Amino acid sequence: MGVIHVTDRNGQRHTLEALEGWRVMEIIRDWGLPIEGLCGGACECATCHVFVDDKWLDKLHPPTEEEENQLDTVVSWPNSRLSCQIIWTPELDGLEVTLAPTGN
Repeated sequence: MGVIHVTDRNGQRHTLEALEGWRVMEIIRDWGLPIEGLCGGACECATCHVFVDDKWLDKLHPPTEEEENQLDTVVSWPNSRLSCQIIWTPELDGLEVTLAPTGN
């Protein structure tokens, strides 16, 4: 077990316990933070859009073409990812993400 740090849309930082093999979207949702994830992690909606802290980007697998296509449907930045496509591993202990604004 480890942690991820999530900054919510109000700027409040939360430290959440994370379990190996869980999607970051699931961890955020299960701790009660407001993340939609309407498609349940199928990479079909972009409602779990997050901004990954730059120091963590190289530690993540690159986004798939499918994920990039979904990110094209929202206002995204180079550090944008879909949290349903990030599987938490011990190497990601301390991962820092910020919830993207809704409707983006």
